[in-house]
Amino acid sequence: MKSVTMPAFEQAFKQQPLMLLDVRESDEFSDGHIEGAISVPLSILSEELARLDKKESYHVICLAGGRSARACEFLTDEGYDVTNVMGGMSAWPGDVVEG
Repeated sequence: MKSVTMPAFEQAFKQQPLMLLDVRESDEFSDGHIEGAISVPLSILSEELARLDKKESYHVICLAGGRSARACEFLTDEGYDVTNVMGGMSAWPGDVVEG
């Protein structure tokens, strides 16, 4: 599984648009997320695959890295190009948006 540290992700995110998949539950996402992130909770990920494009590369984030790692394993098995963001939102030093 591909993974990236939070500092490396933050630098890449500032330099170019990245497809960011947030697999936390909806209430966690509403409490604060990175602008532009797509919310697909891990609990319903298998049902929401049609929302994702296999031609895209996704960075996957959760709160601390555990759920995103599980999501990455599942998505890789399904043929998606994904990278786990280690440390998750708890390590994100930037701004978050609510809602």
